[in-house]
Amino acid sequence: MALLENKVAFVSGGGSGIGRAVAEAYAREGAKVVVSDINVEHGEETIKIIKENGGEAFFVKGDSSSALDNKHMVEVTVSKYGRLDIACNNAGMGGPAKPTGEYEPDAWDKVIALNLSGVFYACRYQLEQMEKNGGGNIVNVASIHGQVAAPLSPAYTASKHGVVGLTKNIAAEYAQKNIRCNAVGPGYIETALLKDNLNTDAMSAIAAKAPMNRLGTSEEVAELVLFLSTEKSSFTTGSYIIADGGYTAV
Repeated sequence: MALLENKVAFVSGGGSGIGRAVAEAYAREGAKVVVSDINVEHGEETIKIIKENGGEAFFVKGDSSSALDNKHMVEVTVSKYGRLDIACNNAGMGGPAKPTGEYEPDAWDKVIALNLSGVFYACRYQLEQMEKNGGGNIVNVASIHGQVAAPLSPAYTASKHGVVGLTKNIAAEYAQKNIRCNAVGPGYIETALLKDNLNTDAMSAIAAKAPMNRLGTSEEVAELVLFLSTEKSSFTTGSYIIADGGYTAV
């Protein structure tokens, strides 16, 4: 029996990178998957991949920084499949690279709106529905920078620390309502975004910061998210689990 058979799962930022890998992993394990992304073309491509591999999924366009869009995404999920069992809140952004004393307030607001407020909005409406279900499971995608600094990225660092704190708070509040909430902290992952913005030398330099001396893959992070989304991690809640090739160990 598949690990997520008869489950309904939602993934934000599912049009590429880690989000797409998570959506594919959920579908592979039998879940009906709802994929959200601001980019319709990318989101529909994820749905196509899932269906070509025998899975069930559909796409809903959504801006994860919007409270109303997050509410709508839950409503659409329930309208389509009748419930919401699992949510992976993955959508996020890096923001500009500037020291804190030069960081523009508008840039700060944009990063916080998506990376932190967006995760809160998502959880707020997901939790409301999961209580109606009688239980559920949320995995928030933070970062290694939910634990350590990312110099020249103050908004990103602050937002990801916030996601870790929010995750712990939800876990404590909902533990006796059959709802688990955990966070994952990816290190430097080889995604299209990284490849499009860095040359080979820069990517090698980043890889060398981790003892494994390589970048991670979206699929490796997705396997961790999958584990936290199944009953194989049934006694795990409020955790922040890092996948970084040893980056934060030294």
